[in-house]
Amino acid sequence: MAGILDRVRFPIVLAPLAGGPSTPELTAAVSGAGGLGFLAAGYLSSDELARLIARTRSLSAAPFGVNVFVPGDGPTERATYQPYLERLRAWAAERNIPLGEPRYCDDDWDAKLALLRADPVDLVSFTFGLPAAEDVAGLKHVGSEVWVSVTSPEEARLAQEIGADALVVQGAEAGGHRASFQDRVGAPGYSLLPLLALVRETTSLPLVATGGIATPASVAATLAAGAAAAQIGTAFMLAPEAGTSPAHREALKNSEPTVLTRAFTGRLARGIRNGFIEAHDSQAPIAYPEIHYVTSPMRAHAREDGDAELINLWAGEAHQLAQQEPAAEIVQRLATRDRAALSAAARPQRKPGSSEL
Repeated sequence: MAGILDRVRFPIVLAPLAGGPSTPELTAAVSGAGGLGFLAAGYLSSDELARLIARTRSLSAAPFGVNVFVPGDGPTERATYQPYLERLRAWAAERNIPLGEPRYCDDDWDAKLALLRADPVDLVSFTFGLPAAEDVAGLKHVGSEVWVSVTSPEEARLAQEIGADALVVQGAEAGGHRASFQDRVGAPGYSLLPLLALVRETTSLPLVATGGIATPASVAATLAAGAAAAQIGTAFMLAPEAGTSPAHREALKNSEPTVLTRAFTGRLARGIRNGFIEAHDSQAPIAYPEIHYVTSPMRAHAREDGDAELINLWAGEAHQLAQQEPAAEIVQRLATRDRAALSAAARPQRKPGSSEL
């Protein structure tokens, strides 16, 4: 049976962009232009997600997906993040900066899965881990395709075992949170093209490449390297349909480098270097989502004030290549003009002496 990527005109997939940039308008614009739009469910309640799904459907009849965060194993031990929390509170008190309380939540996991079974969308993708095999089967039963984001060959193998239809292969160049099943010190950070090659040796599932893709040439390179499509986030963040804050938009236009940091959320993520990262990155623990909720009021206040030094400026390594134009025009610009030839190049080659059944 044909997959969802066979139903779209261009091999361009919108990255979910949780935390603000994701909007129904952006999702619908990408899908309506012949790509595949995504709604981010992260940090939303199931009721909020339901409203955004309905709004997206009102804007376009084209296929789109919903991305869901897989919850962790449970609360982080307070001793892990208490020293960092105390330093943050002292620093914030001196500057009259608002902070929140650390807390654990599962991001409304059960309610979101229930919603997506009761009101199915074309595609559901998962980030930060594996759903249970029965959850995958339940979504497939109601007609949804299921993708899983992976950052290593081992994660790819595990995702295939629970029934994923395709894999989003995230290179270290990607902006925002690393999709790793487990955030740990010393985890490998494969660049996109080597990772595509390694994962292709692990599985025959369709691969969707993501990480630092911002030009037609980089889209073509990932297709030639074995991907069925390119998932792109930062290059869409200057589109008028995106919910990107004004301060974040301005930061994307400069040449300040990106870094990997846990300072804002307690989970490794790539963003543009700024004052908060420089002050706190070296002490930041692995403690997600607890630290996310601590810094959330600060970040919201900074967005209102236009203070880019206190915002998590998530961005891929090629962020300065983003262009300020409507999402449909971005899809058209990034889409390869010779999809058939590139798709042929992307098909796995048989090894000498092998045969097809």
